[in-house]
Order: sequence, then structure tokens, then C-alpha cells
Amino acid sequence: MSQPKVKLYSLSTCGHCRSTKRLLGECSVKYEFVDVDKLLGDERKAILEDIKKLNPSCSFPTIIIGEKIIVGFKEEEIKKALGI
Repeated sequence: MSQPKVKLYSLSTCGHCRSTKRLLGECSVKYEFVDVDKLLGDERKAILEDIKKLNPSCSFPTIIIGEKIIVGFKEEEIKKALGI
């Protein structure tokens, strides 16, 4: 079974975001991530608009696992979406 595509929108200063990255690493999950607070100008604005489409409250972390969107560090929900 192949792993679903995983994308993480995070903040570099967010403890829940760090916990999410640590969990994905411990589970040997390949994922893409964007630390939104490190972006500038139009790039940051565009990413925030994308996040608002997925998560209207625009809170972090916002995790996309396959077709599932998880907002916040919800370990069991993340593992279930990953099939772990």
C-alpha cells in the first residue's frame, strides 16, 4: 500500500507544528511542508489564501493527508489518515 501524499502548513515557532513534524518523522512519513511565517510578500499572501480554502480559520498546523484535512496536532487522527 502506498503512502498518501502529505503536505503540512506550519509556523516555525509553533509547538504543535513541531510535534506534527516529529510524529511524521518518527513514523518515517515523507512529507512536504511550508513554514508560512518564513515566507514574505506575495508568496506568503498566496499561501495564506490557499490555507483559508482548506481551513477557514487559517490556524496551524494544517495537514493534508491524501484527501483528508486535519487542523491541529491530532495524533490519532493523523495516524488513522496515514493508515498507521
